[in-house]
Amino acid sequence: MAESAAGPVDLVILGGGSGGYAAALRAAELGLSVVLVEKDKLGGTCLHRGCIPTKALLHSAEIVDNIHESETFGVLSTFNGVDMAKVNAYKESVVGGLFKGLTGLIKARGIEVVTGEGRLVSPTAVAVGGRVVEGRHVILATGSYSRSLPGLEIDHEKVITSEDALELDRVPGSVVVLGGGVIGCEFASVWRSYGADVTIVEALPHLVPLEDESSSKLLERGFRRRGIKFKLKTRFSGVKTTDHGVTVSLEDGSTLDAELLLVAVGRGPVSEGLGYDEVGVAIERGFVLVDRDLRTNIPTISAIGDLRPGLQLAHVGFAEGIFVAEQLAGLNPVPIDYDNVPRVTYSSPEVASVGVTLAVAKERFGADAVTSVTYNLAGNGKSQILKTSGAVTVIAVKDGPVVGVHMVGDRVGELIAEAQLITNWEAYPADVAQLIHPHPTMSEALGEAHLALAGKPLHLHD
Repeated sequence: MAESAAGPVDLVILGGGSGGYAAALRAAELGLSVVLVEKDKLGGTCLHRGCIPTKALLHSAEIVDNIHESETFGVLSTFNGVDMAKVNAYKESVVGGLFKGLTGLIKARGIEVVTGEGRLVSPTAVAVGGRVVEGRHVILATGSYSRSLPGLEIDHEKVITSEDALELDRVPGSVVVLGGGVIGCEFASVWRSYGADVTIVEALPHLVPLEDESSSKLLERGFRRRGIKFKLKTRFSGVKTTDHGVTVSLEDGSTLDAELLLVAVGRGPVSEGLGYDEVGVAIERGFVLVDRDLRTNIPTISAIGDLRPGLQLAHVGFAEGIFVAEQLAGLNPVPIDYDNVPRVTYSSPEVASVGVTLAVAKERFGADAVTSVTYNLAGNGKSQILKTSGAVTVIAVKDGPVVGVHMVGDRVGELIAEAQLITNWEAYPADVAQLIHPHPTMSEALGEAHLALAGKPLHLHD
């Protein structure tokens, strides 16, 4: 048996990704004994196959764009190509450094890590290898995987997932990206910067369809300028591999030939074959169902991160892990407000948002009870210096708080932290209007939009 002579530990966590390791760190900080079970490397998808390596590629792509555009800024330069071996080495150095730091943190907090594929065997126990780890509480944090479509077989050579895309040793000449969500748009942005011919196929009416429609349209405009092609309201019907790559068939009868097909149609929960069903955990379409406190139908089991229905974001996993750990330690943490989680698509241009869209605001509060302002980045000094275009849209309840902030433009992801304070603290436009934003910065665009909503616009035409 796995438990010590003193009995079971306070907390057993199945999965060492963003949610699992955050729960482990916070629980240990609060004096709980923790065993963390992970079959691969601590850090999970985000650190090794998702957020971090993808953003490293996006930064290298930004450098390529800077070289191509350098003459605009009076700098003469020559572009000699992309060395993917060196790009991948840079990417791995970033991942490796963060992984080393994380393993050091886990060790310093006295958290026991058990390496191996864990399986839930009771409401209070996880089996891994020949060992059974007993805990007073179990957190399921087994994450997600790259989904496909029925009948669409991924061969990992010509028909690939985002994980495969991160390991490419070459710049593809042409790519069809199936799915215009965050993952699809980010890889489309990278490959276009590297010089590839890119076409996105999206079944819904807009790219990044979960964002405010105004943001989607601005991103589409930015992608058109960059030569990224996309087919909206178009469904995939099949793919055949050829000597030179793939031929993708669409339901409108058209076909697209490319070197690669990237399947980016979302991520599914990793829950099958892990004992959840046998123990009686409530599951729907593979997702583990939880209440507001992230408890499953079994009181001793919680589920966090991509495994439960809802936003699949690393920072949501962090927050959920911390929340559950604090609950178990007897604190009274505030449940997560998922509307007010910041979201960023790190393409060029970037898309960042927090709060609700204009459509949701009108539905929730009434069309006549909602007001909004869009501030174009053309009026922002720092944006003109950077030669980026886009806009900041702020949505508020009339005579009430700000309920949504939606931004498009290079580097707007760095502005979303202030925006989330505004929506989470239910600030009124006048509260933000009196704050002084440093000049010249892109943050002024956020300030200007609030000035306008407060009835005293400065650099904004009526």
